[in-house]
Amino acid sequence: MPKSSTTHKEKKTFSLSRQSVRFLETLRKERRSRSISSVLEEIIRQKQQATEMRSISASISGYYDSLTDQQVKDDHAWGQFAETQFPTEE
Repeated sequence: MPKSSTTHKEKKTFSLSRQSVRFLETLRKERRSRSISSVLEEIIRQKQQATEMRSISASISGYYDSLTDQQVKDDHAWGQFAETQFPTEE
């Protein structure tokens, strides 16, 4: 499991249901993590990455959705031209 890039930790106290604690303990054992805190760090990191990926995806979709028909045709033409520039496999 990757180590956290954060060297400074902040101690916090949270109240969780017993079911949540059991779930985290099960994950800790499955992942052979040293602590529930490290499991929580991993869950948070995964959630942050998923949020960032959705944001990036939305930005990319927004860009392509904003292209005019002419820009799409131009990009398509450039793509077809670029394909002709690769050496043929024999």
